[in-house]
Amino acid sequence: MKQAKIRCPYCHAQAVLRPSAAVYQDKAQPGRHLYVCARYPRCDSYVGAHEGTLLPMGTLANGDLRNKRIQAHRAFNRLWESGAMKKWQAYKWMQAKFGLNSGQAHIAMFSEFLCDQLIAECDKVAINMQLTA
Repeated sequence: MKQAKIRCPYCHAQAVLRPSAAVYQDKAQPGRHLYVCARYPRCDSYVGAHEGTLLPMGTLANGDLRNKRIQAHRAFNRLWESGAMKKWQAYKWMQAKFGLNSGQAHIAMFSEFLCDQLIAECDKVAINMQLTA
C-alpha cells in the first residue's frame, strides 16, 4: 500500500505512517497504523489509518482536537445506539444539518468548532427524543 502524503496542520512537518504502537505502546492494536507528525512527541498530532488501504481516517489532530472528536462521536453515536435513528439516518441527519456531502460527514475530519456544533445539535435531539445518556 502506498503511504499518503500528509502535512501536519500545526507545525507543517511531514506525517509518517507508523504502527499504532509508536503512540499507544502496549495498548496498541496489532496491525493498526497511524499517520504521526514527524515531530512527534514534541508535536502531538496524529490520525488513524484504515486497515485495508492505509488511507488516513481523517485529518491530523492534536490532543485537544482528538478529545473533542471523541466527545462528538459519543454524542452522535447516542442518536443511533439508542435506537432513535438507524445509523444511516443519523449520518443523513448530520449531512443535512451541516450542509455536508457524504465525503465530508466524518467526525475525524471535523474542527473543534464543528465538533462543538455537532455535540450541541445532538444534545438537542437527545432532549427532544428524551434519550438517556
